[in-house]
Amino acid sequence: MDTSLRYGGESRALRIATNKNPPTVKYAGDVSALKIHAKQKLQIDSNTLLQLSGELDTGTGLPTFLCALVRHSYPTLSASLGAGLHYDKNENLHCTLRGKKAYPVSFNRDVNFVLKGRCNIDQELTQPTPQGALELVWNMLDFQKDQDVRLKLGMEIVDKIPYVQVRENNWTFNVDINGRWNVRYHL
Repeated sequence: MDTSLRYGGESRALRIATNKNPPTVKYAGDVSALKIHAKQKLQIDSNTLLQLSGELDTGTGLPTFLCALVRHSYPTLSASLGAGLHYDKNENLHCTLRGKKAYPVSFNRDVNFVLKGRCNIDQELTQPTPQGALELVWNMLDFQKDQDVRLKLGMEIVDKIPYVQVRENNWTFNVDINGRWNVRYHL
């Protein structure tokens, strides 16, 4: 089972006191909460798996979402498709469809353009909510001894929000242009 801890917030959570010498930076913990994310992948066949995932908000003690997806990969196309159900903290059940396609930029596939799309459809099948992203992904294996680094520069297509992700072994840092950010530690 993949388990990770996620802590995030918005730029307004950082409080800078400039009237002190030297200036201090404090983080307002009331704006964000630690979330525990768990994911289990069960192999169905060589290219198909059942992915179960959920997230617990430690601030409220309640799950923020539960999700079950059947995912199928197409290795020769560098693509994958998925379909499943997603239940969120607002007690909404959604049908979820998602797809991902990588376009290699370098011969060794260390640099790729990745096109991702997802559409959530409400239980009445009337309210589709599309999302998508285009990413430039650079995987640096053995950046240093026993250290792998991944850099993603992306743009959410629907909301037109650029973002950056830096992953180093078990640590992941995400930030977007609106000041939203989170840090994850993969256990």
